[in-house]
Amino acid sequence: MTQFDGIILGTGHNALVLAGYLCRWGLKVCLIDRAETPGGGLATVDNPVLDGFRHNTHSFFHRALTEMPWYRDLELERHGAHYIEPELNVAMLLRDGRSLQWWTDFDRTYESFSQFSKRDAESLARWVDEFRPINERILVPEARSAPVSEAARLRELQRTPLGRRLLEVSALSPLEFVEREFEHDVIRAGLLFFNGLREVDLRLKGFGHSIPSLLAGRHMAQLCVGGSNRLARALVADIEEHGGEVQLETELQAILTRNGKAIGIETADGDRISARQFVASGLNPQQTFLQLIDADAVPSNTRQQADGFQYNLLAPLFALNVALAEAPRYTAAETDPELNNALMVILGLDRFSQFHEIVTAHEAGRIPSTVMWGACPTVFDPSQAPPGKHTAFMWEKLPFAVHGDAQHWDEIAEQHGRDMLALWADYAPNMREPNVLHSFVRSPLDTTRALPNMQAGDLLVGSFDHGQIRGGRPFPEAGGYRTPIDSLYLCGGSTHPGGNITGLCGSNAARTIAKDLGLATSRNS
Repeated sequence: MTQFDGIILGTGHNALVLAGYLCRWGLKVCLIDRAETPGGGLATVDNPVLDGFRHNTHSFFHRALTEMPWYRDLELERHGAHYIEPELNVAMLLRDGRSLQWWTDFDRTYESFSQFSKRDAESLARWVDEFRPINERILVPEARSAPVSEAARLRELQRTPLGRRLLEVSALSPLEFVEREFEHDVIRAGLLFFNGLREVDLRLKGFGHSIPSLLAGRHMAQLCVGGSNRLARALVADIEEHGGEVQLETELQAILTRNGKAIGIETADGDRISARQFVASGLNPQQTFLQLIDADAVPSNTRQQADGFQYNLLAPLFALNVALAEAPRYTAAETDPELNNALMVILGLDRFSQFHEIVTAHEAGRIPSTVMWGACPTVFDPSQAPPGKHTAFMWEKLPFAVHGDAQHWDEIAEQHGRDMLALWADYAPNMREPNVLHSFVRSPLDTTRALPNMQAGDLLVGSFDHGQIRGGRPFPEAGGYRTPIDSLYLCGGSTHPGGNITGLCGSNAARTIAKDLGLATSRNS
């Protein structure tokens, strides 16, 4: 039986961050994954037809990633990771030719908002000023630490004016916050989309702070040069440099336990790998506790809570990926040329009321009128296409079980991709043949096939409703990365602070494991 100090299940970015730290702290660690390529959602793939075109099929917009402590600690730029944060970060293009713009220079964002509503621009500036210290003194430290009990958190927040203000704003839903604080229909729609819908269910009470928090962030969306998978490869390089191993194309059969303790894993081929000190799962709770561990080895209450873990209705993505002879040229750029250099472009959104239509359609399993967002990475990083050529994509939030059954995606996905391309051409007339050299789609069902931890196509790996937040994520017995099974830990997006590319689930889990094992954590990090 092969032996390691620890085994980590999956090679999503959180698992890679966890391994990076633990290897630097002296442990011999092995990561196991069924995939051919490490990184999970950090996927950059070759065009299936044309040589030299690279597509980011799942994760692309990485918010403030270069500010994450693990990015610095693991020396990822030395291993080849590099990020760009374009100045015109987001542009929401309206059908009438106007646009709402978010810039890295806040003064320019303020100017764009002022063109729609001076009052709303002033409100924007006020919330940025008010929430910047709340971010820096409360929310960022919370996200970068293991969660405390809700009672302890409440007591701490009530002690300070900033904490009390955070509690007051958090009591709202994002929808209520926007309705209360902003008046213009376009601005309301833009804020709910760029700063809301992509992160949480807009109707959730307790998340009123999410929009001002994102507005007040010192960084915006960033892209990884060479494609998103370049970050995963940099993480793997650091792991291997410090003695860790990554085993791909290895199907897990079971997590092995003895006397209530996790002691290793068994593969589908019957190989057993021993873990002297820990096993950590980057998978979701159902995979970890219900599929991989013998039922007799898991407390019944734990199995019940894992089975009840909920996923987001509004999280699944549909993706249209294109190879292009030239980059999109937007009609709106004829009067504002900088729009062709926006990183993220939002199309199809003009009205605040569209959000109610989107939610209603998801609940009914219907496809709503298209609201989509995407980018042309090669405008900023020519390495992802042949010289002079481009790749681009558009994403749309769509139901997983469309018409009541996710399998219907296999029948309708190609046509929906054509519909998205036609809408894209309404805004950028060159998004037609012969400029579009090739296109392919990825449905929410395809997401779950490629990334089974994202059950029901949920890219956030679990809802933030039902108490599944902070110490209740994924459920209270496993809310601090430790689980009821000795030496078994969690480190994926189903733990605090949740999905998206932040690496914080992995780095927080690393500190927890290090504390339990008595590791010296200052060495080489």
